[in-house]
Amino acid sequence: VQLQASGGGLVQPGGSLRLSCAASGSIARLNGWVWYRQAPGEQRDMVAAMASGGGTNYADSVKDRFTISKDDAKNTVYLQMNSLKSEDTAVYYCNARIQRVVGGIRRDYWGQGTQVTVSS
Repeated sequence: VQLQASGGGLVQPGGSLRLSCAASGSIARLNGWVWYRQAPGEQRDMVAAMASGGGTNYADSVKDRFTISKDDAKNTVYLQMNSLKSEDTAVYYCNARIQRVVGGIRRDYWGQGTQVTVSS
C-alpha cells in the first residue's frame, strides 16, 4: 500500500490550497483518514480526520477554514484549506488506517508529506 500526497505549495496569506492524498495497492477496507502537519521544530499534530462513515473532526486552529472530504471510489482524501495564515506553514502528511484483506489487522500508512508555505 502506498499513499501519495500532492497539492502543496506557496500561497499568500488569505489564499487557498487543496491537498490530495491517494491510496493505492492491496486495500480491502479503508477505515479512516487523518491529515497531520509538522512545522520545523514542532511535533506532528492532527489537523483533520474523517472516519469511514463520514464523521469529521478538526483541530480548533483550523475549524471553519479547512474542510476534509473523501472519494471512496478513488481511495482519495482531500483537504481544502481556505483563509490560510502564516501559522499554517508546515509539512502536511496524510494517514490512512487500512485493512489489506477482509478481516485482517488495521495498519496505519503514511504519505510522504507535502510542503505548505503561507507567506507574502
